Amino acid sequence: MNIYDIAERAGVSIATVSRVLNGSPNVSTKTKAKVLGVIEEAGYTPNVFARGLGLNTMKMIGVLCTDVADIFYAKAVSVIENALRQYGYDSLLCSTGKNIEDKQKYIDLLLAKRVDALILIGSIFKEETDNSHIEKAAAKVPTVIINGLIDVPNTYCVTCDEYQAMYDQVIHLNKKGCHDILYLYDVESYSGLQKLNGFKDALKHCGFGVNPKLIAKVDKDMSQIEATVIELLDADIHFSAIIASEDQLAIGAMHALQKKGLRIPEDIPVIGFNNSLLCECAMPKLSSVDNMVETLCNTAVNVLTDVFDGKTVTNKMTLSAKLVERDTFKL
Repeated sequence: MNIYDIAERAGVSIATVSRVLNGSPNVSTKTKAKVLGVIEEAGYTPNVFARGLGLNTMKMIGVLCTDVADIFYAKAVSVIENALRQYGYDSLLCSTGKNIEDKQKYIDLLLAKRVDALILIGSIFKEETDNSHIEKAAAKVPTVIINGLIDVPNTYCVTCDEYQAMYDQVIHLNKKGCHDILYLYDVESYSGLQKLNGFKDALKHCGFGVNPKLIAKVDKDMSQIEATVIELLDADIHFSAIIASEDQLAIGAMHALQKKGLRIPEDIPVIGFNNSLLCECAMPKLSSVDNMVETLCNTAVNVLTDVFDGKTVTNKMTLSAKLVERDTFKL
């Protein structure tokens, strides 16, 4: 018998079983009695090695992202694997793609491998309507979502306040005299909408209307990004600055500006988002919002270890972002 069997027979999560085994006071008397009754009936005594998680731990964490080739996700995976290794855990990585059926398939695959928990990287794992794939997973193992927010039992969300971060950048640009700001984004996930709403609300705060012509949704394709910005310039749609929801989008926009003979930041300042390695590779070097991916990932792993130890853990943690100034914009 293992932790999954105990949890299933008792009708509780494995986190609850772990709390009972570790003597946590955050379990009701009724639930504690139920779990201990199942364990006693099975005649099982957990050993010292297994007590951290419960019974017969695999010391394995399932990690999921939609595209490991994405520079943000690749960085997150690297940080998570290193952090898990320090706690003696290994990881199984699945790159799911964006299709909901594929996400569910890989979650099921990891659960079948008896992983001790799941870490989902990115808010794109939260769907607009149906999040049963996360609910079903969290009913079996602790589930952490990095930079995504969902209210489901046994889920733990570690997010960056990207709304405020984007809001702040508009305010900074406005103080520099930039009032017509082009905004480029690629997805309408929880993270994507937080940034977009922060952008719009900051414009309203500054007393400007939201010009739909200056909000463009583009794919992460450099030629498309360049073409979109050039098309706006050729149509005499004026903008005095560019903010992008991803560094790659910002760099594509910079290429377009340079092709049209515009100087950065003298003519048009540019701000990216994620503070990825691309910022240092760009010419000029890209100023970008650091959404604290390393801190987010390390915090996520710390949250998991606290859950395994039966500690009381908040279901939502929010970190602040900061602007890293380089050549394309300075405060």
